[in-house]
Amino acid sequence: MSRDAIVLLKEDHKELRSLFREFRRSSTTSRRQETLVGRMIELLTVHTYVENEVMYPRVRALLPELEDDVLESFEEHHVADLLVVELAAMDRSDERFVAKATVLIENVEHHVEEEEQDWFPKVRAGLSRTVLREIGQELEEARERAPRHPSQPSALKKTVDAVLS
Repeated sequence: MSRDAIVLLKEDHKELRSLFREFRRSSTTSRRQETLVGRMIELLTVHTYVENEVMYPRVRALLPELEDDVLESFEEHHVADLLVVELAAMDRSDERFVAKATVLIENVEHHVEEEEQDWFPKVRAGLSRTVLREIGQELEEARERAPRHPSQPSALKKTVDAVLS
């Protein structure tokens, strides 16, 4: 049996929060920060892909009253995608590496808080457990084909589409 879509997305959020905490605790001169940013980039690339490809379109179709929330989420992902692409091209010796990573973290934390406090409760109230499990299955399938790095074609296409839209 597949898991609930919201549960799956919250698990991603939890893992990201853990990385963010560790990043903030690590020394700005440490190689560990570069490793943590690499992991953040991978998780965010997958996460934004599955939300953009599955969760947002399905919720948009099933709960049209949440259209504004979905559009805002697409825009928040757009900002995160651009920062991820820029960070992926940097290393820790760049003077803006820590600053850019910090801005990415702040943006993602804002997005996660809005999703968990406002959007997810609306989605849970509007959709049955069965539908949330179906979407969860679709998320798991999308995760298998999702890009792991922003330089992969499907990730680049998503970012270019966001810029040109």
